[in-house]
Formats: sequence, structure tokens, C-alpha cells
Amino acid sequence: MTIALQDMAWHRSVAQLIEALDRPNFWAQLVRLLNQYVTFDSWVALQFSAGDRPQVFAECPAEDGNPDQLFQDYLKGLYLLDPFYIASRERSQSGLFRLAEVAPEHFELTEYYQRYFRLNVVADEIQFNCQLDNDRTLCLSLGSTQRFTAEQIALLSMIQPWVIALLRQRLPFELAEPVADDERTAAPLPTADWRTQLEASVQQSRGAQLTARELDVGRLMLSGCSSKEIARKLEISAETVRVHKKHMYSKLGIKSQSELFSIFLQAQSA
Repeated sequence: MTIALQDMAWHRSVAQLIEALDRPNFWAQLVRLLNQYVTFDSWVALQFSAGDRPQVFAECPAEDGNPDQLFQDYLKGLYLLDPFYIASRERSQSGLFRLAEVAPEHFELTEYYQRYFRLNVVADEIQFNCQLDNDRTLCLSLGSTQRFTAEQIALLSMIQPWVIALLRQRLPFELAEPVADDERTAAPLPTADWRTQLEASVQQSRGAQLTARELDVGRLMLSGCSSKEIARKLEISAETVRVHKKHMYSKLGIKSQSELFSIFLQAQSA
């Protein structure tokens, strides 16, 4: 389905969203409009910030009305392995981003994908990013149990200037209105640098001390980067990456990425 200039229903709906910018039902109204044109199964509006956990402004309700435990685990620390979060930190820009564009080469082989993503998001995800400054990105993420089609992506790409403009205009009202603790999934809680957390967990549980480079290699491995991708990101050789991995596994007394992921989870819950 396409939106032509003469599609008065679309323009009327956008006008209504502008009127609703300062209202509590803004996010639900925006999502309902998008769902008229593109089918998706879950959504969340949140802000990524450097040094803070994600701040959730609104999300789709769970079927039983209770907080989604998997999403709570995401907010506690799994977001550090989220391709969209990583991309927002590495590439600060507004736009529409697809999972296939931001996910590392081996993303679907990671423990993060197996234990969280395919259970919580299931198949595909697409995200509108509104870059606020170098440290903050306001996002509207849409998850689907089916792969988004080329036609759907083309449609979302066409309307993304409207959506991003609405996100930017909504932010002041989010920041200006105090929200009760039981009405918001998560406040922007300061979190220690992931490297510090992981290092402390490793020291406590394994009595080992990893170098900063080994910690970097470990996190990139857990996010799904191949040795070649890690080498490019860290500006080292692929052989050096393999050496760091070997030393890290030896120090930790582990043999698999699954065991490394378990140590990472311990660090986030500490």
C-alpha cells in the first residue's frame, strides 16, 4: 500500500498526532496509525543515552498485562549487545534502520539472539532513530514475527521524515511531565561502564583478570561479530583477535561463547 499526496486520511491523521503531542496517548495513537499501513507485533519507544540504561517512554502491553521479564533483562544489561543500541553509539544519525543493516555477521548464532531476541522479537525489527545530540537517540522500534517485506520497508522509508519529526517534537513533553514509578517501565538509571561490570564479575566468579582488549573482544564476540569484524572495529589483525580470544577463554576456564554469555549475565545482575 502506498501513500499518495492526495491521501487525505494520512494527512488528517498526522495533523491529529501533532495535536496529541502533549497527551498521554500520543505513542499509542502514533503506533495505531503506522499499523494501518504496516503490520507489526510489538513496539517500544525509548531513548538510548551514553552512560545510562535505556529510558522507556512507552511500550506495547503484554498479553497478561504483567511486565515482560525478558524485556526487563534487556533493560538491566542485555541492551549492551543489541545491534540497534550498538549502532546508535557507533553511528550517530537519524533515519530508519533495519536489523539486517545493523546486525553483525554472526548475530543469529549468538546466545543473545537465541535466549532473548528470537523469543522476544521473534523474526525482524525495524527502528526509527531521531538523533538528539552526540549522546542521545530517541527511538521507535517495531518488531515482527515475520520478515518485513521490501514494500513495507519502502513505505516506512517514505514516511520516516514525518515520524522522526514527530519524535523530536514529542521529547520535550516526555521530559517535562513527571511520571509515576508504576507507570513507566524503566527510568534512566546510571550504569557502570560495561567493561568495569564485566571485569568485576570475572574477578569475583573466576578469580581472573582480563585486559581491556580482551574485554572488548569478548563483548564484540557476544554481539555477533566475526573475527574479521572485530579486527576492523578494534583496528587489529584477525590473528590478534584469535590470540585474545584464546587467552580470555584460558583465563576464564571456559570453552564456549555460551559460558562467556553466562558470565556476562552475572555482571549485569550484580
